[in-house]
Amino acid sequence: MVRLGGTGLRTRPLRVFLSALGIAIGVAAMIAVVGISASGQAEVDRRLDKLGTNLLRAAPAERQDGTHAQLPEKAVAMVQRISPVISAEQTGLIDDAKVYRNEHIPSGRTGSIDVAATGRGLLPVIGARLKSGAWLTPATEKFPGVVLGATAAERLGVHTPGTRLKIGQSWFSLAGVLYPVPLAPEIDSTALVGWLAAHTYLRFDGHPTTVYLRAEDRQVTAVRDVLAATVSPGHAGDVAISRPSDALAAREATQSTLTGLLLGLGGVALLVGGVGVGNTMVISVLERRGEIGLRRALGATSGHIRGQFLTEALLLSVLGGLGGTVLGTGITAGFAAFRHWPTQVPLWAAGAGVTATLLIGALAGLFPAIRAGRMAPAQALSSL
Repeated sequence: MVRLGGTGLRTRPLRVFLSALGIAIGVAAMIAVVGISASGQAEVDRRLDKLGTNLLRAAPAERQDGTHAQLPEKAVAMVQRISPVISAEQTGLIDDAKVYRNEHIPSGRTGSIDVAATGRGLLPVIGARLKSGAWLTPATEKFPGVVLGATAAERLGVHTPGTRLKIGQSWFSLAGVLYPVPLAPEIDSTALVGWLAAHTYLRFDGHPTTVYLRAEDRQVTAVRDVLAATVSPGHAGDVAISRPSDALAAREATQSTLTGLLLGLGGVALLVGGVGVGNTMVISVLERRGEIGLRRALGATSGHIRGQFLTEALLLSVLGGLGGTVLGTGITAGFAAFRHWPTQVPLWAAGAGVTATLLIGALAGLFPAIRAGRMAPAQALSSL
């Protein structure tokens, strides 16, 4: 039966190719969507493993009257007393200070770049890396030096260490530029100056606006529970605690909605391919009435005829399913390589694609097969 069904396909190669292509496009779309989504999730997991999920962030909460609370100056020192805390550092926004490329830039064109004071231990705590230049040292943190986040450097158009920038009423020298910081994206659009230099040159009041800390992996939840009360004793409600790694996970969760939509589109494409298979088989039955009549006259039963055409439809769908699986896997691998992601194609996706094609092929070929099986020998032979 399989050999007989294959013979029917080999005699019409172009039609078979076009029909199988419709199935292949639908299967490839579904596998590519699932594969790209899985590869993106693998990349998020890889980044989280590299960056760590033990980073916590404390910031002033918004009060009911719309104002923000103020963290105490000794917030970091108090946080470091928590036993499971590995390291902690702080930043303090300086609202009155703005950074400009030179003195000719109008005061209103700030580029939405914040200026913040920080300590020397910030980079390892938030998982940041230097793209160029150097970080603040015990010597340079006292003097007018600045380190720019990746976005801030792009907006200012400066990347070369030693470039002079105007911050407030003072001139600062560019010490370095950071790579984007996934776990602290607010740093990307910030100009960072030393804590002591901010006091000296920018009239910084010394109150931190954000405290970052790393805790032992097994104790992150416990530290989170006591962090607000530790940062601001007696006013725990004035402190908002967040876990930056949760934001990355939430971003991946929102992408699942788009993945579902794309899977639906792939399913529509697969359905259209199934209609193409059904159309091909109906035309095949009409064109091969003489063959059907001859086989019936030679003793083939209605069941034999139905089985022949149903097998052709299934073989046609399998060809499309296998081709779509290869195409979808190739698309996933190419996209993952372009984005420097690990390639992930779940086996269940490939299996589901081939299974779906078999079901669609069976449904698409069922009516033509039944129609072929009902043809009387005399009626079919009359078309010769």
